[in-house]
Amino acid sequence: MNNAGIMPTTPAKSKQRWDSAFATNHLGPLAFTEALIPVLPDGANVVFIASAVEDPERKIAVQAGFRGSRFISAEAAARGEYAPGGSTHAGADAYATSKQGALATVFSLAREIPRLHFRAVEPGVNPGSNLARDMAAPIRVLSRVLAPVMVLMPYYSTPKRAAKVISTVLTDPSTATGIYYDENGKPMQASKQVSDPAYADWYVTESRELLATVPAGK
Repeated sequence: MNNAGIMPTTPAKSKQRWDSAFATNHLGPLAFTEALIPVLPDGANVVFIASAVEDPERKIAVQAGFRGSRFISAEAAARGEYAPGGSTHAGADAYATSKQGALATVFSLAREIPRLHFRAVEPGVNPGSNLARDMAAPIRVLSRVLAPVMVLMPYYSTPKRAAKVISTVLTDPSTATGIYYDENGKPMQASKQVSDPAYADWYVTESRELLATVPAGK
């Protein structure tokens, strides 16, 4: 289960000098999963944590300042460059674009490797989590204080509740693959862009080509 995720509000780079959000949220999980695929038994479940902020038509995401994924190419995203018309909030385009990568990976690998079950989960808005640890201290404190009340709102959740949903998807014995689940564990739709098989495959191909430039052991 690929759960690592960050949403930096200031520019940061990985060891390879790649945008940290794109490297952590997408490239790392893709590389890790592909390294494990040869030894995973038939029928194994592989889960990626996604986010609906990748969808420019997702109303709650737009209200929060996101403008969907702004993917141009893997190399551009690694440099921290995104399509124009994006968010005015620092880090929002990087996060949305990287999280679309998780969905592209799930959809593409589900078609490419039918012996395994690839699934994605949108864990909901979790104000009580540590995802936004780079935000100002007052905002972090306020989010945690309001978390018990906000969980009653649509699309909101808590780390504990999200963990239950994710665990259920991860241990589901069915043959479901290429499915995207919402914060309640129900199938949901991704953006029109990443739902296009050609686009998802292209996103993954671009990412693989970028990862191939990293010397072995680096």
